[in-house]
Amino acid sequence: MAKNIMLSNEAYEKLKFRKELENPDKSYSDVVLNLLENKNRKKTLLGLKKYFGVLKGDKEYGEVKKKLKEGWARWTKRYA
Repeated sequence: MAKNIMLSNEAYEKLKFRKELENPDKSYSDVVLNLLENKNRKKTLLGLKKYFGVLKGDKEYGEVKKKLKEGWARWTKRYA
């Protein structure tokens, strides 16, 4: 059974953005259920995760990857 709900324009735009980011073919119900099921999950950078492999063909990919590894190594030595 479907129900109507009212959202503010801001809430609707954020929900719409999330739907387009995850999968434009999903229904809004699926997006809301996914958000509610994952509310206790550690936050992730969903957009970054989705597009993580985009740089692989880029010339700068190796350099960026190297700098990230160096930064991660420094961070783990400092805080681990």
